[in-house]
Amino acid sequence: MLGSSRGARLVAALASALLLFTTAAACGSEDDSEAGSDKSAAANGAFPVTIAHKYGNTTVKSEPKRIVTVGLTDQDAVLALGKVPVGTTEWLGGYQGAIGPWAADKLGSAKAPTVLKDTGTGPQTEKIAALRPDLILAVYGGLTKDQYTTLSKFAPVVAQPKEYNDFGVPWQRQTEIIGTALGQETEAKDLVKGVEADFATAAEDNPKFAGADAVMATPYEGIFVFGSQDPRSRVLTDLGFELPTDLDKVIGDEFGANISKERTDLLNTDAIVWIVSDPAKDEAKLHKNALYNDLDVAKQAREVFVKESSDYGNSVSFVSVLSLPYMLDRLVPQLAAAVDGDTATKVAQPAS
Repeated sequence: MLGSSRGARLVAALASALLLFTTAAACGSEDDSEAGSDKSAAANGAFPVTIAHKYGNTTVKSEPKRIVTVGLTDQDAVLALGKVPVGTTEWLGGYQGAIGPWAADKLGSAKAPTVLKDTGTGPQTEKIAALRPDLILAVYGGLTKDQYTTLSKFAPVVAQPKEYNDFGVPWQRQTEIIGTALGQETEAKDLVKGVEADFATAAEDNPKFAGADAVMATPYEGIFVFGSQDPRSRVLTDLGFELPTDLDKVIGDEFGANISKERTDLLNTDAIVWIVSDPAKDEAKLHKNALYNDLDVAKQAREVFVKESSDYGNSVSFVSVLSLPYMLDRLVPQLAAAVDGDTATKVAQPAS
């Protein structure tokens, strides 16, 4: 096994979530929460708003004041729009309030949110109810019908959009949905445009990204590759890269999958991003795999190694409107070194 303990945690976290949050259909919900303090939202007639999702439609009658995020990265869009959730769901990093360093300044002097943990049985219903929410966000997630119905007893619930796989919503759409729920649709679109401009600048500054192929993977129980529906893969395509042609044929309708030895060819790209526990050790382990070591991507040093337990590594997996600029500052120079055409170029780790 070319694995790593945190690689297992990274993949297992999403795999566990997918087991907990499977597909179904149901109706929406409404809540009689009191009007909020955002006078501009009220003055502009932002509410009520109705949002379509996997289980129907949810109406938010007035500006929410006590927001709980069940979606694993939804807190960043809330924070970016100037609100602090009363409850967040912990996924990566073990950060106070489940707020990463890329978003910490948005907390200001406000109290850190109560952190809800994954117990293996789905959302912590009783703890969520105790927080007295007036809005529950589960956009980057995969609530089941039963979980959605249960949570809807406490507050309006905005579940994952039906047009994407569970845990497959693009960060742009996630931000816009949350912006609509908060009565800040225009502000959310402006945030998206700002980060998209960062991607455009990175792509323009690195023309070798255009048309080159790349893939993200982790050495978990062999080799686990992320598919086109995973937000991490979309980071690469948003920078101008293309994914391997047969990637989704091999992975199927999942965010990622382990590949067989016969499909190691999927890794033979112009650049490969490895999410690992220890860059030096895991690189050595990977190169002991004769099939992988014989690929040009390995022989020509076109590999990017990201330490998953670092803030940078967490930002690569978080893929939110706040984590992406932080991530791009670190990932783009590594990718540029990988595709510069010079095998002598060392793909260095970020300074911080």
